[in-house]
Amino acid sequence: MVSNSELNRRIRAAQRKAQQQFNREVDRVNRENQRRVDAANRKIAAQNKAEVDRVNKANQRAVDAHNRKADAHNRKVIAGLSRRLTGPTRVVSYRPAEQDLVERVHNAISFDDGREYDVFISYARIDGEPTATALAAALTDRGVSPWLDQVAIEPGKSQSLQMDAGLRKAAAGVAVLTPAYLTGRFWTQRELGALLHKDVLIPVLDGVTFADVAEYSGILPDLAGFTTAEDNLETIADKIAPAVLPAAQQ
Repeated sequence: MVSNSELNRRIRAAQRKAQQQFNREVDRVNRENQRRVDAANRKIAAQNKAEVDRVNKANQRAVDAHNRKADAHNRKVIAGLSRRLTGPTRVVSYRPAEQDLVERVHNAISFDDGREYDVFISYARIDGEPTATALAAALTDRGVSPWLDQVAIEPGKSQSLQMDAGLRKAAAGVAVLTPAYLTGRFWTQRELGALLHKDVLIPVLDGVTFADVAEYSGILPDLAGFTTAEDNLETIADKIAPAVLPAAQQ
C-alpha cells in the first residue's frame, strides 16, 4: 500500500513532467510561428524591394528622358540665339528720308562708351544680382574691367543695343549660374548664346550644383568653373582675374 506522502510525491512529479512537456510544446509552437513570421517578412521585404527598385528604375528612365529632351531643347534655343546674334547682316537700302531718320536714331542711341571690357558678367537679376555685383566689385579691385548691366547701361538708351555692344566688346565671359538662370529666361539665354563663342567663358555656380547645370546644358559642365559652395567671391575673383586679364597687366 502506497502512503499518502508517496502518492503526493508521485503526483507532483507527474505534474512537473506534464508542465515540462507543455512548456516544450509551447516553445516548439512559438519557434515554428516565429519561423513562419520571419519567412513571411522576408518574402514581403523582398517583394517590396523589387517593387521599389522597379518604380525607381521607371522614374529614373522618365527623368533621363526628360533631361535629354530638355537638354536638346536648350541646345536648340542657344544655337538659334547664337545664329541670330552672330549671323550675317542683310544689306538694307534706305530712301533719303529714311536714311535721315536712321542717322538721327543712331545719333540719339549712342551706346559705345569708348571703353573696352575684360569680362561680360551674365546673371539672372531675380536671384543673381547680389553675387554678380559683389563679384564685379572684387574683379574691379583686381584690375579687371567688368561689364555689368546695372553699372554700364545708360538710362534713356536702348538696353538691348547697349548689352549687345558689351557682349561684342568684352574679351571673356562670366556666367553667374543660379536657380533662376537655369530656368532658361530669355535675356540670360541670349547672353549665354553669345558668350559661348568667346575664347573664355567661366561659370560661377551660386545655389546650384554641377549636376543641376548638366541638366540645363550639356555644354557648360565641360567648362572649368567655380562654385560659391566651395570658395567665397574674393577667392573666386583671385582665380578669375589671371584668366581674363591681358598678359601685360598681370
